[in-house]
Amino acid sequence: MVPFLRILGIETSCDETAAAVVERDAEGHSHVLSDVVLSQLDEHSAYGGVVPEIAARAHVEALDELIEEALKRANVSLNDVDAIAATSGPGLIGGLLVGLMTGKAIARAAGKPLYAVNHLEGHALTARLTDGLSFPYLMLLVSGGHTQLILVRGVGQYERWGTTIDDALGEAFDKTAKLLGLPYPGGPAVERMARDGNPDRFDFPRPLVGEARLDFSFSGLKTAVRQAAQDIAPLSDQDVADICASFQKAVSRTLKDRIGRGLQRFKTEFPTTFSATGEKPALVVAGGVAANLELRGTLQALCDKNGFRFVAPPLHLCTDNAVMIAWAGLERMATGAAPDALDVQPRSRWPLDSNAETLIGFGKRGAKA
Repeated sequence: MVPFLRILGIETSCDETAAAVVERDAEGHSHVLSDVVLSQLDEHSAYGGVVPEIAARAHVEALDELIEEALKRANVSLNDVDAIAATSGPGLIGGLLVGLMTGKAIARAAGKPLYAVNHLEGHALTARLTDGLSFPYLMLLVSGGHTQLILVRGVGQYERWGTTIDDALGEAFDKTAKLLGLPYPGGPAVERMARDGNPDRFDFPRPLVGEARLDFSFSGLKTAVRQAAQDIAPLSDQDVADICASFQKAVSRTLKDRIGRGLQRFKTEFPTTFSATGEKPALVVAGGVAANLELRGTLQALCDKNGFRFVAPPLHLCTDNAVMIAWAGLERMATGAAPDALDVQPRSRWPLDSNAETLIGFGKRGAKA
């Protein structure tokens, strides 16, 4: 039987500095003792996006105090934790260095094992913390840096079924917002404007809809938005609202097609896994874009139609946080996985599925991690 475990988690992959203390009992049940997150939104909003140097400096200034606060709120000391988990990638290399080096120092000084966690694995396993899901399940990760459909077979066992060949969905939201003069972060701003807009005014493209492959593409949609805005400039508030609503509708219809095909593939590959127990298969959505209510509604309806359970962890656990990093470390400990050596290096790109081919589309950078 797996023993009771308690771990300190550290997250610094982008523009949130976070620390948390999480427990896992012998039956696999979780208990979040503390969850501290410091957002850098004010530092980056003037630039319309995250500035890596500013982010790294802010992590340096805040992380020590956040770790102390996380331990204080949990009413524990370093002697009371069994291990340290720190994000090791993917992300901004400066921020990763701050968090991972801090985790190494604490592990060395306190004599605790260190687990260098893949940030994406944190997202992939969060639904087991919040909803107690069993393997396997599908995960749609939609954030500023990633848009992927991943089969989660088990801890450390992931298959990438689809990925973006150019822009991530969160990136497309942010760039659309910037184009329209909306504030950063772009996702919430576009969603707010879309509520008062006409989603049928602009017939924006639905990239890759109808194709058998499960990949995503949003560069062409972003280009179509820019062209529409240029054609009717100068833009009124109603023009902006209509563009946002039409953009959001195109995204929703694209996800409906892409994910719908993924659900069908899942049912084909696992025809008997859930029939014996009567349990529904699950689609998990994670990442900052998971906060968009229209997209959630589309995915919920899609799951209802296909007999899937739709799982969206609470918003504060969908965006970057240290709870998911701590939990991923606990899940690895529970499998008996060895801790990482203290010379482990951060990785700006670190795919969950190391066997998946890199896809290069029309974008200059190709597929995300």
